[in-house]
Amino acid sequence: MTSSRAEVDLQRRLELVHMTVFCQSFSPCGKYLAAGNNYGQIAVFSLSAALSSAAEEEDQKSVITFTAHDGPVYSLVSTDRQLISAGNGDVKAWNWSEITKKGCKEAWSRKPPFRANLELPEINCLLLNQKDNTLLTAGGDAVVHVMDMETGAFTQAFQGHMDYIHCLALRDQYNECLSGSEDGTVRLWDLRTGQEAQVIDVYRHQECARPQYGKWIGCLATESEWMVCGGGPALTLWHLRSVTPTTVFPLQDCQQQVMFYQDLILSAGNNPTINHCQISGGVKAQIPCTAPSVYSLAINEQSQENMVLTVAGSSSKVDIFTNFQYRAFSLSFE
Repeated sequence: MTSSRAEVDLQRRLELVHMTVFCQSFSPCGKYLAAGNNYGQIAVFSLSAALSSAAEEEDQKSVITFTAHDGPVYSLVSTDRQLISAGNGDVKAWNWSEITKKGCKEAWSRKPPFRANLELPEINCLLLNQKDNTLLTAGGDAVVHVMDMETGAFTQAFQGHMDYIHCLALRDQYNECLSGSEDGTVRLWDLRTGQEAQVIDVYRHQECARPQYGKWIGCLATESEWMVCGGGPALTLWHLRSVTPTTVFPLQDCQQQVMFYQDLILSAGNNPTINHCQISGGVKAQIPCTAPSVYSLAINEQSQENMVLTVAGSSSKVDIFTNFQYRAFSLSFE
């Protein structure tokens, strides 16, 4: 009995050492954070308890952890009622009302219409378009699939990429979606017609090309006329209308996450730091984090009371930044 328990403990310790947290999503109320890992598990943490002045070490552990997918959980997103997760070939939904009561019954499951000759591809991007109540999915089959959230039917497929899609972003005011791929391109799609509106061959631009790291696009974000993207190519700010790279940021590491925040661009990648970049091109600060490689950055804008930056990656810890200038503490899958 003791030997068996020791084996379980050793197995768990090994799991924690090799854990990667790929994705995060906040509950609609902003009081909870869900995080998905490479073992198919979703852990849900109580931010309100962890951020309380009376918080104890136990409050930094998950309130519930459940197995959602057979393989890794690559992406998470929340609606006003449900947590949606993506794994190898499937998308699932879980009701927040049940999760917070420590229930984890699957609400629904869908599989995008992949080509028959494909192995089940990873779905590593989920993006909600609230304007028309659709869910965009993308990943290993190099296609952006559009699902009607009301009916569960897949209504459109945006085809044009030649390789794995790593990232998606919405350009709301233009009714466009952007996708970044292993093929080195960012493609703009007209959400009304499903047609490709533009192709940007990022890796062909000498200013940002870094052939030694490859041409893959690992992250992108948009704001009005601007896009920032990176991966193999250097993290670069683009003016979309003129398709011009205006600012190349002096970051050596390949970037895997990026977002616009107030007057800054926040990014992270193959280095245990969060980069605070200025639009003008300077790096204002590089804040240390726990994960040696970062796969997920998220800001809780659902709740002013629990407004934090959360950072996850190749670690069993999810870092919490309360003022974005330093790590306050870490949540743990343990």
